Amino acid sequence: MKQVPAVLILEDGSVFKGKSAGKIGTTTGEICFNTGMTGYQEIFTDPSYYGQILVATNAHIGNYGIMDAEKESDTIKIAGLICKNFTWDYSRYLADESIQDYFERHELVGICDIDSRAIVRHVRDKGAMNAIISSEDKTIEELKKELAQVPGMEGLELASKVTTQEPYEMGEENEGKKIAVLDFGTKKNILRNFTKRGAKLKVFPATASFEEIKAWNPDGYFFSNGPGDPAAMDYAIKTAKQILEEDKPVFGICLGHQLLALAVDIPTYKMHHGHRGINHPVKNLLTSKCEITSQNHGFGVSPDAIKENADKVEVTHINLNDQTIEGIRVKGKKAFSVQYHPEAAPGPHDSRYLFDQFIEML
Repeated sequence: MKQVPAVLILEDGSVFKGKSAGKIGTTTGEICFNTGMTGYQEIFTDPSYYGQILVATNAHIGNYGIMDAEKESDTIKIAGLICKNFTWDYSRYLADESIQDYFERHELVGICDIDSRAIVRHVRDKGAMNAIISSEDKTIEELKKELAQVPGMEGLELASKVTTQEPYEMGEENEGKKIAVLDFGTKKNILRNFTKRGAKLKVFPATASFEEIKAWNPDGYFFSNGPGDPAAMDYAIKTAKQILEEDKPVFGICLGHQLLALAVDIPTYKMHHGHRGINHPVKNLLTSKCEITSQNHGFGVSPDAIKENADKVEVTHINLNDQTIEGIRVKGKKAFSVQYHPEAAPGPHDSRYLFDQFIEML
């Protein structure tokens, strides 16, 4: 593999130098870091990462190659990769290709041989910000000018860019309960967790109208994960409100959790640097048990607003690291949601009981 010098520049002017990984080129996005030690392919293909440059805290990326069956969507969704060791020689005999071949095929730009620990500490202290990676022959000043034109994540509506373009169905005909999935950037393993439990799914585009979705006569509704600022999704908030009025069971994950809160007038906010990884501790307040969870979000539900609207919403889960809201239940409705990802591929699987609870609610 031919490598050339590469540079990473952050919005605050910080400059880090390394070597190219993947395609030779330039890319921009909001920088974020993931603390998971495995599952890099699931991360790359998670639609919730659309528009973001990922810093991997694990030192070795690519060491077990790429396997087609492990993708969460059909294409890479991250905007770029930052890592310490980019390993194109892989050890897993079941792998289909190397990470370098995979990145070149999907035209993804990355940077490696860089002090990823210093970058993570910087983002943790200074907060999420835009960044640019380039392995092209451009000056620092040229790249800074290009970076200055990149819009911030706050106020950005991105779900419509990753959603399905046409409705499609999953599961066996005439089998189990019917769940209407609002696809804001859903992951394949979420859908598999429903069909494994015998559910029949119809996946609708993010902008589908309530009338179109209701016409399928589902037994319940699922609000999926996805990228961007939930407060910018007026169309989805409107649909969520209409669905709640129908009074059928509703389950939301991640962005879907935030949209459920917005549907009952609980606002969201941009977090300092978000939660991303497969090792976040969450307490279930209903059972007093702790779950180790998979997470990927840069926005959260306002805890102060929930306190002021205790008649509307009950908090069911909290993050044990920072006490942020991780789960809610809408009072008087069959509607609940969690901020984290209970499907959790490759793991942990502590929270998959939530799928069982929703099926039982149906």
